[in-house]
Amino acid sequence: MLRIVFMGSDAIARPALDWLAGEGSKVGQVVAVFTQPDRAAGRGQKIQPGEIKLWAQARNLPVLQPEKFGDAECRQLAELKPDLALVMAYGHILKQGVIDTPRLGTLNLHTSILPQYRGASPIQTATASGDKETGVTLMRMVLALDAGPVTDVERVAIAPLDTAAEVETKLALACVPLLARCLPRIAAGAQSFTAQDEIKVTFCRKLEKTDGVLDFTQPAAALAARINGLMPWPGCTVEINGQVVKLGLADALPGTGSAGEVSGADADGLLVGTGQGILRLRKLQRPGGKMLPAAEFLRGWPVVPGTRLPSHPMPPLVGSVPFPRPSGGAR
Repeated sequence: MLRIVFMGSDAIARPALDWLAGEGSKVGQVVAVFTQPDRAAGRGQKIQPGEIKLWAQARNLPVLQPEKFGDAECRQLAELKPDLALVMAYGHILKQGVIDTPRLGTLNLHTSILPQYRGASPIQTATASGDKETGVTLMRMVLALDAGPVTDVERVAIAPLDTAAEVETKLALACVPLLARCLPRIAAGAQSFTAQDEIKVTFCRKLEKTDGVLDFTQPAAALAARINGLMPWPGCTVEINGQVVKLGLADALPGTGSAGEVSGADADGLLVGTGQGILRLRKLQRPGGKMLPAAEFLRGWPVVPGTRLPSHPMPPLVGSVPFPRPSGGAR
């Protein structure tokens, strides 16, 4: 029976944790949880525990919430005598001493098909790039960013109208069959790990509010993927009649039109010309309002054909080398 320490802070890890507490308890037992300190959240910005902490407390598991890993935290980890540490969306950079403490090492559930999209926003970047497929990779952690050897991948499809939020849900669920395959073999010492192909490495970065701009000279398919991939955060916006409107869903249609010019609407969306094809804006939100299907949005706020939506250069989301680390250094 593996003694597992889980390290994570985001709700994406819930299906994996639920499996470990249920069917997975036949191979391993979660003995403690490391998670981020309680943070301000919600409209009132009250200090609240995260979902992973609440999950652990409901099962009377020890919860440790260091702001960073120092010598004291390393000793606490060692005192738990873990066979394995499992990390997913934790938000801390781990030192080599932490990585090496568990008897069988430290493994990470990374939400891309490595070596593609190492870094902070693999789900959004894969969706925003128009990829048809992504996945969860189980890898052995090393000091370099998401560079450790890989043991297995669970792949999921990205549908044309999937937002990043929907892809995240698919990936959360994909962790379960991945762990179910791998943990018994890891416990038996029978699981192999393979080095990543460094020639195929790409990097993504932490997203910012300024990423939510659109260049209508780009193809409609690329713009639709960008809108869907950056939903819900940071969200793409357009300026319509002097108002900043948030976009919640889009797709691409064949056709021609002037880049950035509204040509009309159909039953499913507002139609805008691009550099190639027609962009259909299917969900829109005015400031202070709700995200609405386009037909409902346009009933309350008509947009006449000929309205022009200004273009802005879109910052790149993918690079061949790591992006500069944001202040704070967490991942």
